[in-house]
Amino acid sequence: MSTTVETARSSVIVAIDGPSGTGKSSTSKAVAAKLGLSYLDTGAQYRAITWWMLNNGIDVGDPVEIATAAAKPVIVSGTDPAAPTITVDGEDASGPIRTQEVTSKVSAVSAVPEVRTLITELQRSIAATATGGIVVEGRDIGTTVLPDADLKIFLTASPEARAARRSGEVKGSDLTATREALIKRDAADSGRKTSPLAKADDAVEVDTTELTLQQVIECVVTLVEGKRVAA
Repeated sequence: MSTTVETARSSVIVAIDGPSGTGKSSTSKAVAAKLGLSYLDTGAQYRAITWWMLNNGIDVGDPVEIATAAAKPVIVSGTDPAAPTITVDGEDASGPIRTQEVTSKVSAVSAVPEVRTLITELQRSIAATATGGIVVEGRDIGTTVLPDADLKIFLTASPEARAARRSGEVKGSDLTATREALIKRDAADSGRKTSPLAKADDAVEVDTTELTLQQVIECVVTLVEGKRVAA
């Protein structure tokens, strides 16, 4: 097989969508690492802009104020699946963006059209320059950001399974409260007017409720490899 054909075969854009707690991040990073692809966590970018706004006194309850400030922060995402990074105005934001305060405000910020337009353009630019291929995870990748992705996957799981996983990530968290928070986040993400959380018509749905993380990873790797061969 020639080098040209091999390069074309290995360069694949994979969109992985789904609600919180379905295993998107762990699966996406592992699949990208295993197949030698770049990786992009789009949710981290929305968290980053939310964190910046909270730090800079922007009223995140005011869509007009959010829209006015949206273009100010410079967000840079590293796409190495083994060590993904994100900086805001040159400052490492990988830790601060995971706080409960950011988690509770990110839906409101990400629902503002001006924010989504800016971040979507950033995501498309990153995907377009990932010469070896990339796995992009989020909530509107297959439907809005990369509608022409080579492979679209939509991960799902029961609210109970998702809450259990998310509670396991946060020590001392309340399972019932976590489940309610996830359902509330689903409603906000699915109900927003701009780029709502939705399964693309041509996406492959994978229910992870009864699967281990390793099984989900193997399933997605098989789907990607099948797409590569078909291409």
